[in-house]
Amino acid sequence: MRIVIQRVSSASVRVAAEEVARIGHGLCLLVGVSPEDETADVEAAASKISTLRVFGDEEGKMNRSVLDVGGEVLVVSQFTLYGDLRRGRRPSFTGAAQPHIAEPLIEDLAMAFRELGLDTSEGVFGASMELRLVNDGPVTLVLEVGGGQVVASK
Repeated sequence: MRIVIQRVSSASVRVAAEEVARIGHGLCLLVGVSPEDETADVEAAASKISTLRVFGDEEGKMNRSVLDVGGEVLVVSQFTLYGDLRRGRRPSFTGAAQPHIAEPLIEDLAMAFRELGLDTSEGVFGASMELRLVNDGPVTLVLEVGGGQVVASK
């Protein structure tokens, strides 16, 4: 599972010119799923992201998590995170999970954040979406989870 984490002051998703999701201060997550991903990866990602200290404290230091600040979460599926650009001019997406694997895991991730008490919104799986966000900081991180644990971050 590959997740781009963006700290935002606001974010929204539109599908066919209709707003389907909106959050205020919190985290916007672009989530790619690989064929090997499973429930343990969802749990590891939700645990890590919900406690990630990327929000400022009284001194402006990143010492608070989205849970600490009462932030919101927006989960948006993005299979293109597994795009392979090594050959030719057209990306290959063979590293991305098929929809019947990816969609339930994306839904489980959103549910995991809700179970932690976070207000969580979602994009529409498989839809052509327009994502609007105001990146706060800017703070953008990349997290990779596999085998039920964090395997890489950038």
